[in-house]
Amino acid sequence: MTARILVVDDIEANRDLLETRLTAEYFNVITASDGQEALKICAETSVDLVLLDIMMPGIDGFEVCEQLKANAATCHIPVVIVTALDEMADRVRGLQAGADDFLTKPVDEMQLLARVRSLLRLKMLTDELRLRAVTARDIGLDTLLSDKGDESGAKPKVLVVDERSSSFERLVKPLRKNFEIVHAGEPQAAVMTAAEGDFDCVFVAARFTEFDALRICSQLRSLDRTRFVPIILVAETDDDNLVKRGLELGVNDYIVRPVDPNELTARLRTQVRRKRYHDSLRDNVAASIELAVTDGLTGLHNRRYLDTHLETLVARGLNRGKQLSLLITDIDRFKDVNDTHGHDAGDDVLREFARRLRDNVRGMDLACRYGGEEFVIVMPDTPPHIAAEVAERLRAQIESDDFSIENGARTIEVTVSVGVTSLIQSENETAKALLKRADEALYEAKQTGRNRVVSRAA
Repeated sequence: MTARILVVDDIEANRDLLETRLTAEYFNVITASDGQEALKICAETSVDLVLLDIMMPGIDGFEVCEQLKANAATCHIPVVIVTALDEMADRVRGLQAGADDFLTKPVDEMQLLARVRSLLRLKMLTDELRLRAVTARDIGLDTLLSDKGDESGAKPKVLVVDERSSSFERLVKPLRKNFEIVHAGEPQAAVMTAAEGDFDCVFVAARFTEFDALRICSQLRSLDRTRFVPIILVAETDDDNLVKRGLELGVNDYIVRPVDPNELTARLRTQVRRKRYHDSLRDNVAASIELAVTDGLTGLHNRRYLDTHLETLVARGLNRGKQLSLLITDIDRFKDVNDTHGHDAGDDVLREFARRLRDNVRGMDLACRYGGEEFVIVMPDTPPHIAAEVAERLRAQIESDDFSIENGARTIEVTVSVGVTSLIQSENETAKALLKRADEALYEAKQTGRNRVVSRAA
C-alpha cells in the first residue's frame, strides 16, 4: 500500500522520527512545521493522511483539524493527532474536532503502522467514491460532494456483540440517549442480525468464551450488506496483537476497557459521520448516473461511463505512481446461446454473469458492460499478479456453476475468456492503450482455445 502522508510537528526531531519510520514502510512522506503550512499543503497537494501535533506556534492542532474537516475539499482526509498530551479531555477534544484517531508520544510503532494502514484503506474507498461522483458531474449530471456526512436526522442504530450482559450494559449506558442500541450475545446470530438490521456501527467485544471475535469481524467484512458498516473492537488492556490483527482485517477503530464515556461517544460519532458521508456519496452517484450511464439489462455501468472514468483513473495512476489493472472478459460462444435458446435466454445469461461479476470484485473496483457479451473490470491499486488471480477465480466460478435460463426451467454450461493487463508508468500510456492491451490478451485467449485467462504486460 503506497500513500502520501503529511507529518506536522514544530519539532524537527519528531518530524524526522516519524518520517524515518514511515519511509521504511515505503510511504511517501512530506512534512510541515506549523499549522498554516499544513493547511496550505493540504489545499495544494494530494494528501492521503495527516499525522498532526497539537502544541504548535500559531494555530494549534485542534484548530488545524477543525479547518480540514470543515472544508469540503479536505474533509475526507484522515487525521491522526499525535501528541505528548495524555489527558482524556485532550483526547476527546481531538476526536470532537474531527480527528480520526489519537496517538500519544512516544508513539508505539505497531500501533502507528496498524492505524495508518487501516485509515488508508478507508481513504482509498472514499477516493474511489468521490472520483465516481466527479465523473458523473463531468458528464453533465449533478452530485453533492460537499455533504460531509452529518449525523442529523435518524437516530444512529448500533449493534453491540458481547456475550456478557454486564459488560454490555456498562458499555452502552452513556449511549442510550442518542443512539438506538441492539444487543447480540451469540456470535453467529450476531452476524445475521447485522446483515438484516441496517446498522450505522457494530461494536464487537474482543473476548468470547468459545469463539474468535475476529471471525465475527471477518464475516461482517465478507457480506455485501455489512461490508461497509464501521466496526469498533472493544478490547482489553493486553489485547495489542489482537487489535493489530483486527485493524488488518478491516476493523475501523478500537477502544480499550475501562471505557471513558466521552471517548466512546466521540469515537462512535466519528464512525457514524464517516459512514453517512460514504452512504451519501454512493446514493448521489447511484441516483445521478442510473439512467445516463447504467446498462439497463445488467445494472452495471455502461461504456459511456467507463470511457470517462477510466481516463480519470489512468491519469491518477500516472500522476501518483499508483498501480491499476484492467480485465476484459467475453462470454464464449454467446451467439450460440442466442441462436439455440433464444434472446431471452441470452439476456438471462448476461444478467447472471453480471451478478457473479459483482460478487467477485471489491467495492472499490469498477465493473462495466463494455458491449454485447464483453465486460470490463477496472481494479485500482491492484498489481498484475492479483488481477490475474481475480480473473482466474472468476473464470473458474463461471465454468463450475451452470447458468439458469427460462425462469429456472433449464440450465446451460457457460465459460468465459479473460484478458488482463496493468498500467505502465510511461508518458505514452493512455486509457486507450490500456484497453487495447487487454483486448489483445482477450483475443489471444479466444484464439488459443477459450475458457482461459491471458495476461499481457506490454
